[in-house]
Amino acid sequence: MNKGFDKETFKCSVVDNVKNMFRRTIDEATPQQVFQAVAYAVKDVIIDEWIATHKEYEKKDVKTVYYLSMEFLMGRALGNNIINICARDEIKEALDEMGFDLNVIEDQEPDAALGNGGLGRLAACFLDSLATLGYPAYGCGIRYRYGMFKQKIENGYQAEVPDNWLKDGNPFEIRRPEYAAEVKFGGYVRIENQGGVNHFVQDGYQSVRAVPYDLPVIGYGNNVVNTLRIWDAEPINTFNLDSFDRGDYQKAVEQENLAKTIVEVLYPNDNHYAGKELRLKQQYFFISASVQRAVRKYKEKHDDIRKSMKR
Repeated sequence: MNKGFDKETFKCSVVDNVKNMFRRTIDEATPQQVFQAVAYAVKDVIIDEWIATHKEYEKKDVKTVYYLSMEFLMGRALGNNIINICARDEIKEALDEMGFDLNVIEDQEPDAALGNGGLGRLAACFLDSLATLGYPAYGCGIRYRYGMFKQKIENGYQAEVPDNWLKDGNPFEIRRPEYAAEVKFGGYVRIENQGGVNHFVQDGYQSVRAVPYDLPVIGYGNNVVNTLRIWDAEPINTFNLDSFDRGDYQKAVEQENLAKTIVEVLYPNDNHYAGKELRLKQQYFFISASVQRAVRKYKEKHDDIRKSMKR
């Protein structure tokens, strides 16, 4: 039981979410719209503890775990979050009074297509455990467009089709463009000597902008909310007008295509060279972005990154 949960406030929040997000009354809302409204209402309950958790971490200057994984098989967020804030009975009762079935609402949520196997489930369990045990931690991965697939049977055979899990949006994620990082691919490194100190400079590279999306990872019944940070890729320069005017249409959208390809699919087929190269780019992409952010965060309060290993 969550003693701080206010049932009437929650019900008002659901009604207001439907009105403000979809310009509809609660009676006119589709099942997917009701799910979105309920998810955002639950997010409202979570958000204060999410902020407070990280304020406490910053105040105590805690050492933080960064768990990097190519996949996180988190499952459906709404039901899991409701259980972990210990408010399932109260929320179920509130929705019953509004004429909705919580189980039906939960079925509107697609599985987050951020993983498809044991590795992803193990990573998700680690994050849940870290939050429940009160350890400061981030999960870091990629915001895949198509992480899993839908199965269809055609003429007696299995056919795989893309699962566009983000087509209706993800109500629990928060886009954090202020923490974006540039990730550079290829090129070469040259040495510049400045005041007797060698500086290594990368030139001739292609680059994309890594933009993080944060998802709450809630400890069970302890008011701790850690973060799963998944990185999306965006082009640095979205469109090259000069190339387009010269008729080089592929060159005009080269940066956009590079960014799109990196986050398109979990584990691209790597039985050919292009697939092997793309998988390596995916790994480098989110590791580079995560390490850049971790170093910058540490240096906000410390002047020497080498001291981080001694704390």
